[in-house]
Amino acid sequence: MEQFIVSARKYRPQTFKDVVGQKAITNTLLNAIENNHLAQALLFTGPRGVGKTTCARILARKINQEGYDDPNEDFSFNVFELDAASNNSVDDIRNIIDQVRIPPQTGKYKVYIVDEVHMLSQAAFNAFLKTLEEPPRHAIFILATTEKHKILPTILSRCQIFDFKRITINDAKEHLKEIATEQGVTFEDDALHIIAQKADGAMRDALSIFDRVVSYCGNNLTRQAVYENLNVLDFEYYIKVTDLILENKIPELLLAFDDILAKGFDGHHFIAGLASHFRDLLVCQTPSTLTLLDSGEQAKALYSAQSQKASQDFLLKGIDLANTTDLNYKISQNQRLLVELCLMQLASITFDGEKKKPESFIIPATHFRNNSYSITEVKPIDSVQSQSSIISNKIAEGKNQVEEKKEQIVEESVESKSINKQFEDKQIETTETIKTEITPTTNNQPLTTQPKVSAFSLAGLRAKKELEAKQTAHLSSIERLPTESFSETDLLLLWNKYAQRLSDTGKKLMSTYMLMNEPKVNGSTILLELPNQSTKEEFLSGSIELIGYLRGKLHNHDLVIEVLVNETVEKKYAFTPDDKYERLRAINPAIDVLRKTFDLDV
Repeated sequence: MEQFIVSARKYRPQTFKDVVGQKAITNTLLNAIENNHLAQALLFTGPRGVGKTTCARILARKINQEGYDDPNEDFSFNVFELDAASNNSVDDIRNIIDQVRIPPQTGKYKVYIVDEVHMLSQAAFNAFLKTLEEPPRHAIFILATTEKHKILPTILSRCQIFDFKRITINDAKEHLKEIATEQGVTFEDDALHIIAQKADGAMRDALSIFDRVVSYCGNNLTRQAVYENLNVLDFEYYIKVTDLILENKIPELLLAFDDILAKGFDGHHFIAGLASHFRDLLVCQTPSTLTLLDSGEQAKALYSAQSQKASQDFLLKGIDLANTTDLNYKISQNQRLLVELCLMQLASITFDGEKKKPESFIIPATHFRNNSYSITEVKPIDSVQSQSSIISNKIAEGKNQVEEKKEQIVEESVESKSINKQFEDKQIETTETIKTEITPTTNNQPLTTQPKVSAFSLAGLRAKKELEAKQTAHLSSIERLPTESFSETDLLLLWNKYAQRLSDTGKKLMSTYMLMNEPKVNGSTILLELPNQSTKEEFLSGSIELIGYLRGKLHNHDLVIEVLVNETVEKKYAFTPDDKYERLRAINPAIDVLRKTFDLDV
């Protein structure tokens, strides 16, 4: 049986034209060869599986071919490959340095390809520096690495750097189409798209996945087979879950998530994919951003249809919720519950819920009849006090409306404290009646009613005046907050005590501001002088708790703090013993002689 060769080796590019997705680099290298501008030290860097080593081998063969490109002639005697991952010592580099001095037997150049060069030791890098900077004319070094940041800057400065990019999904898919066609494999476009997407920009990974899936499903490559073999969630799962979220079907949503877990998928992978799905729907809503959607044709049609159902506000909130769950997943003690809670929150975004029932109002229900506003029924009273407060508010509103509009007629009843309003034209005189009067009683006595009175009668005016008098009496009965006088000594004691408390709790800046200058008392105003405007603003921003404290302790709720800016305010500092000694020595230098004579400590 013939030995199987994996596609990554079988279809390895033999010329620069065959390299996938690196056209800028291959064109640069071809032009450098044709114009004799090729550097003697090159560094190929980029992700795995994007063609770094392949390009190095093609370049090594190309520079030794004079005017022809024969893929069968590789000049293997002139190409030396070193795996720095396993040959990273100083001795390995010294062997290369010894070989560099010998010119090639055939061809023009000896090419040294050092793969995974970042694995070299510090000593090996240092031994390589001089040769890399000034190699013989017949020697060319090609270094390849996936981690450029681990290479010494002195090595980087001696190399011409080529940054290989990730291979795009479309480029990888087109290359897979050519290989599938060559092997006689029928395929769905979405199937190859999933393989290219799963490869994450690495052509070698894409070919390895392709071989695996072909071995699983034979010569008929379907999207469903690819999903099953790669154990990834089909986008149709996310379409289904999003439909359930938009329909607010929480029970079905939880069952769908349970089915996903039962099939062996990870909750973390699911919630991260759901966030990406919301992002794809958001992208579909704007025609100019459709190019950002990396999906097959069938998937694009489903995404476009569902994006019309979801609002932009829902998608933004959904991305935020899913992303937050993704961040908290690893630290959660109950990870399944975390994801289920997220799903329930997502399903609640567009859920208005059952309309709340109207509250039981004590004021009777009303309706309009022939432009007449009348009371039709009276509901039982749960609390006389609450009824009285509601009616008092209505009285105040009626009083204001009487003053603003003379056309508005108000009739109140003294016993019931209920207000009834009536609007009419100026030419027609109407009256407003009270059908039922609510009178607070005790001992469970029944409510009594009052006879109807006209708003323009003497009885109506008298009733109105009595009601206003009762309202004024009620307002005057409200207990005023205390406003006792206080002395400056009382203030200073509380002021210093509060400053000490701030200092003990770590709020030393506010404490310092309070102790910069002693406050003065002017009636109910506390005057404090601070040195500049910024200090004033910082003090006022933190003075709310201080004002509340002083008002309570001094029993004066009219108390306020006024801050004045005075740049001549003397600042108080806490001096250390050394500061005090230096100050005394500046005043009297003889104190230094005294300290040295008696060998005193500060």
